[in-house]
Amino acid sequence: MRVNPELTVVMSALLVISGCGLFQSRPGPDRITDDFLARLSSGDTQAAAALTDDPGQAKDVLDKVRAALKPESVSVKVEQVRNAKGEGTTADATVTYDWDLGHNHRWGYQGKVDLRRDDDDWKVHWAPSLVHPKLAAQQSLAVADLTPNLAPVLDRDGSPLLAPDAVVSVLVDRKDVPDLAAVTTALGEALTPFDAALTPQAIADGVAKTPEGQVYQVAALRDADYQSVKPKIYELPGVRFSSQTSLLPPVKNFGSQVLPAIRKAVEEQVAGRSGFRVYTVNSAGDELEGLFEKPSEPAEAVNSVLSKVVQTAAEDAVEPLTQPTMLVAIQPSTGDVLAVAQNGPADAQGAIALTGQFPPGSTFKMITATAALEDGKVQADTPVPCPGKTTIDGRRVVPNDHDFDKGTIPLHSAFAFSCNTTFAEIAAGLPADALTKTADKFGIGVDFDIPAITTITGSVPAATDVVERAEDGFGQGKVLASPFGMAVAAATAATGTQPVPSLLRGQETKVDHRSATIAPTVLDPVRQMMREVVEVGTAQLLADIPDVRGKTGTAQFGDGVNSHGWFVGYKGDLAFATLVLGANSSIPAVEVTGKFLRALG
Repeated sequence: MRVNPELTVVMSALLVISGCGLFQSRPGPDRITDDFLARLSSGDTQAAAALTDDPGQAKDVLDKVRAALKPESVSVKVEQVRNAKGEGTTADATVTYDWDLGHNHRWGYQGKVDLRRDDDDWKVHWAPSLVHPKLAAQQSLAVADLTPNLAPVLDRDGSPLLAPDAVVSVLVDRKDVPDLAAVTTALGEALTPFDAALTPQAIADGVAKTPEGQVYQVAALRDADYQSVKPKIYELPGVRFSSQTSLLPPVKNFGSQVLPAIRKAVEEQVAGRSGFRVYTVNSAGDELEGLFEKPSEPAEAVNSVLSKVVQTAAEDAVEPLTQPTMLVAIQPSTGDVLAVAQNGPADAQGAIALTGQFPPGSTFKMITATAALEDGKVQADTPVPCPGKTTIDGRRVVPNDHDFDKGTIPLHSAFAFSCNTTFAEIAAGLPADALTKTADKFGIGVDFDIPAITTITGSVPAATDVVERAEDGFGQGKVLASPFGMAVAAATAATGTQPVPSLLRGQETKVDHRSATIAPTVLDPVRQMMREVVEVGTAQLLADIPDVRGKTGTAQFGDGVNSHGWFVGYKGDLAFATLVLGANSSIPAVEVTGKFLRALG
């Protein structure tokens, strides 16, 4: 039998076509289920809807659900497909949904996918219940955060330093203001008692600079302050209000250079873990039925080592001065930072109580006296000259304050009277690195990494030049220190061992190196000298306060015409450093310290 060549070609073509799928079986319900869920998980709502028997409705609902829940990911696992072989015209699958809504919020549940066959093509049968068993027609899903109450920040005695309070924002929507001048005048009159900068003109300027379509925030008020002015501003046209809860100090600007830093450092700790709830809504957005809820997890209070009592006393003491004034208090036995206080003029320069670098003046004589006693060339009773002026190395004339001359007196008296000439001569005779090493024992130059705050203690470079060394001896030259650093030094004088400052309970301070202790045989005479300063020396204004020990200091800066005023020391288990910039005398610092100590009793 002969084979027709043309028929052979046709049959070959048919075989090729069949190999490309002409006679290939169509996808079954299991394949359609997998494809639908894969596209649903990927966020391709159009492709997922195309696999249903109602693509328009399916895409509309799927888009609305994803827009409402904003999932980071959706995972859907097929548990079982019944009629997976595709026999008959219906099939169904049991599936498990896992929604990752971000912020560690996960929502899982089991659902069902129905499939139907029409003209040999399997389609997912669309119904809103495919997304969730309780989702019905004309409905969508919604999610809401459940925010826990903020936890407070407490002081060492359990008193709140930062506590949750409502903050009301006062807003102006320009498009709704018919008379801007009238509104800004009314706002200015009501709000300037809280902030002098909130003048009518300033408010008007702020509104004018706000882009069209946006509102201008005039002020953020504590709820109590808002309530006091609400009758004056609530009905003003175009003025709006919003409220939120924040951690606030007892009064405005309390702990201005330490509490905001603590708040920033512990934001996650005090916020707790938010919960969430998922629910159905109708076409108007009204809630219908709750589907899932994970409660929030409240945070525990954060405990600091600050003392509200000590901080209050420090702030009350520094606030009245017009010059930048600051006071740092530390507990010598523990290193706990009890208070960091600055007045407004100091705040304008930043956290200078913690990081400012200033010549310490005669307060540094605590360290020079210690270095001299360690060197062994002098004792507390050693007679030393205290002339009105002395010349170092024929090059540098060092004067006492107003050139006072005490003649020859014991070293402890030279300390009490604050003889620059005495300590310049002593320092000139010490080794080049003696003051550097002794300052290190007092914590000056040590780097403390304290959680929540940044601090700089100061620096005392080794001085090979005799004149520079002499200047360093009475706290001028290249010696620099912060009030924080001098408070650490005073705390060291109290115990003989440099403390490791801390601010938050349970959070360890890292130290770049540990300093050597100071022998009691050396430090005891220095402590007695510090007491003599108060009893008969330059800090007699504090003589009525028992057991205060300290050292005054004035430190020239700039062109040398003006000077800062210091007083540093300790009383019992309380060490302090007070600095008044540009005071030209140590008396204001002594007075501030006196007010501080007397308030504590």
